[in-house]
Amino acid sequence: MPTWLEAGLWGLLGGAALVLGALVAWFTRVPRTVIASVMAFGSGVLISAVAFDLMQEAAETGGLLPAAIGFLGGAVAYLAANAALARHGARHRKRSGGSPGEEQPSEDEQSGSGTAIAVGALLDGVPESVVLGLGLLSGGGVSLSVLAAVFISNVPEGLSSAAGMKAKGRSARYVFGVWGSIAVVSALAALLGYVALGNAPPEAVAVITAVAAGAILTMIADTMIPEAFERTRTWTGVIATVGFLVAFAIDVAG
Repeated sequence: MPTWLEAGLWGLLGGAALVLGALVAWFTRVPRTVIASVMAFGSGVLISAVAFDLMQEAAETGGLLPAAIGFLGGAVAYLAANAALARHGARHRKRSGGSPGEEQPSEDEQSGSGTAIAVGALLDGVPESVVLGLGLLSGGGVSLSVLAAVFISNVPEGLSSAAGMKAKGRSARYVFGVWGSIAVVSALAALLGYVALGNAPPEAVAVITAVAAGAILTMIADTMIPEAFERTRTWTGVIATVGFLVAFAIDVAG
C-alpha cells in the first residue's frame, strides 16, 4: 500500500471515532457523568501523547528552541481561532447539555451557530490528524500511542457534542453530516500532512509537529477538561491521570 494512502486511512480511522461517538449519543441515552468521565480519560491520553510522542520527537529532531516556538505558536493560533468561533456560537460545542449558560445554542438562539460548531469541530480534529500523517515520514509505522490517543479522545468528543446537538433540536442529517465530513477531512489532513512535508527538512517537520502539539494541548484545556469537570468534579484529575498512565504504558510497550 502506498504510504500516502496509509496516512489517509489512519486519519480516517481517527476521524471515524467521532462518528462512532455521535452514533452512540444519537441512539442511546448516555448518562452525562459517563460522558464526562470518558472525556477526562481522553484528556489524559492526549496529554501523554503530546508530551511523550509529539513534543519529545519535535525537540529531538529540531531542537528545543524551534520546538518551543512551534508549540507556543500552535497554542496561540488555536486560541485566536477558538475565540473567533466562540463569538459565533461554538464556545460550548463539546458540551452535552446541562448547566444554563453552558449549552450549545440552537440556530434560533444564535443564527450561524450550526456552521460555527461544525467549523469548531473541524478545528479540533485537524491537528490530531496531521500528526498521524507526519508520524509516517520517518519511514516507520504510525505511532500506536498517538493513534490510540486520537481514537480514545475522539469517541467522547463526538458523543458529548452530538448529545448537545440533539438536545438543541439539530437534525440527524446535520449531526452525522458534520461528523462524517470531519472524518473525511481528517483523512485528507493526514494524507496532505504526509505528502506536503514528504521532502521537507526534519527541522521543518519538527516545528509543524510542535505546532500541532500546542494546538492539541490548548484544545484539551479549553474544551475537553471544562466539559469533564462539569460532571466529574474532583475526580477529573484522577480519571485524567489514569488515561495518561494508559497512554504512557502503550508508548513504553510499543
